[in-house]
Amino acid sequence: MTRPYATPLPEFSASAHEDHFARAHLPARELWPEMLFGLPELDYPARLNCVAELLDRAVAAGDGGRDAIRFPGGVWSYAQLLEQVDRIAHVLRGPMGLKTGNRVLLRGANHPVMAAAVLAVLKAGMVAVPTMPLLRARELGAIMAKAEVNAVLCADALRAELEAADGMPASAAWFGSGAPDSLEALMARQPASFAPADTAADDVCLISFTSGTTGVPKGTMHFHRDLLAICDCFPRSVLRARRDDVFIGTPPLAFTFGLGGLLLFPLRVGAATVLLEKLTPETLLQAIGQYGATVCFTAPTFYRQMAPLAAGYALASLEKTVSAGEALPLATREAWLQATGLNMIDGIGATEMLHIFISAADGDIRPGATGKPVPGYQACILDRDGKPVGPGVTGRLAVKGPTGCRYLADERQRDYVLNGWNLTGDAYEMDADGYFFYRSRTDDMIISAGYNIAGPEVEDALLRHPAVAECGVVGTPDEERGQVVEAHVVLKPGHAASPQLAAELQEFVKGQIAPYKYPRAIRFLAALPRTETGKLQRFKLRAADGAAKTAE
Repeated sequence: MTRPYATPLPEFSASAHEDHFARAHLPARELWPEMLFGLPELDYPARLNCVAELLDRAVAAGDGGRDAIRFPGGVWSYAQLLEQVDRIAHVLRGPMGLKTGNRVLLRGANHPVMAAAVLAVLKAGMVAVPTMPLLRARELGAIMAKAEVNAVLCADALRAELEAADGMPASAAWFGSGAPDSLEALMARQPASFAPADTAADDVCLISFTSGTTGVPKGTMHFHRDLLAICDCFPRSVLRARRDDVFIGTPPLAFTFGLGGLLLFPLRVGAATVLLEKLTPETLLQAIGQYGATVCFTAPTFYRQMAPLAAGYALASLEKTVSAGEALPLATREAWLQATGLNMIDGIGATEMLHIFISAADGDIRPGATGKPVPGYQACILDRDGKPVGPGVTGRLAVKGPTGCRYLADERQRDYVLNGWNLTGDAYEMDADGYFFYRSRTDDMIISAGYNIAGPEVEDALLRHPAVAECGVVGTPDEERGQVVEAHVVLKPGHAASPQLAAELQEFVKGQIAPYKYPRAIRFLAALPRTETGKLQRFKLRAADGAAKTAE
């Protein structure tokens, strides 16, 4: 039986942070969700460094020779990974001159050095701010300003957008360049061991950014204990991860789905992970056989594309496949089962909650349902008045557990937390057996191929084009991606609608914001539907008939 902490929450432990920015910018305690720590494995000590638990403890226990990270052309054992982490930690505290509590922005694809850099920031008692590799300068600038970033660790191949961003800190190190001043060169001159910072279990160690429905990024703040909690819930109770597992998948380490599934979860059980950049359905299928992967994490879009190709690849090692990031269509689940004999483990998580909190595996799977609350979490359906409703009623999904929403200095905290519950923005229905069934989003967030995309952010990019007078952006259903971004555009006088202009607008948006956010469909309209007060009526755009001129 999960027991909540009594209200009010326990007082904070003494922080190890010299820079108190993170704790000072947490929301007021009365705005936090109710936290649950009823499982014995969630009873963490007051002083806790998550990397010491995930990595140092494994090496001290004799697992230093086990594979930790496999990658093209090599493998790092647990001992080798620990050495890389410790050398980077010394770079942070030495040549880069950082102190505990400073925020370090991380930017890189799924690469061993990126993984080691994330762990080093946490171990050194700093706050990691991972960013998606596809973000543009304007988006990166907003994140650096919001988190008041002190330093940067970035792949050399991705430095251009970062250097073009406003607010770039002076302290930066670049990896993968081979230059004399590269991160690797700095690491080579540092000691091979580093004592973990004496952090509190409730010291902030991670700020993960997620797009709000308005397009203004929200920083979600997570503690050292939170990173262990996600390892001790879903992978323990549902995935049932083992030491001999080999994890593989597509989500970036900057995305909490990837950070958990491809780094934290395998480390927690002493397993191995495979880190690969720029995967396609074909190369992921090939890599599963090449590396002997047993557990795969990716979004429904990838599984849908891999299913018809699976017969041509050696997948005998694969035992478990996890789908999250967007709703899993029943047709995709059935196609994957027919192609591989594997029953998909579906799950829903949120950046605010850090990872999956509703799921099911093996004999607990019910077709069409996401699953039941993962042990350690509770969930219910709330009506418009915030009251729980019974089976068979569609309403707002509400969740609580050992992780929860704490936005970085953001008034939207009041929207996400209601009466102690986290409101995910999803409409769900629960059946009489306690299974949860996805119905739709309850907000204007567009979820396409696992990416969260805010319509207003795309609108802002489009409005910067000289031909666009006004526009409205919504998500439209798509069999391949779940949803795609659709832009409804009103042109300025002197500009004519055409397929050529539509393509020009698409390329323009790709240059303004992350390319995955661009509108895959564009409708040119004479006017946008608005209320008498001028508010855009997005529901009418979603229901727009085929009479409008369309260019894709």
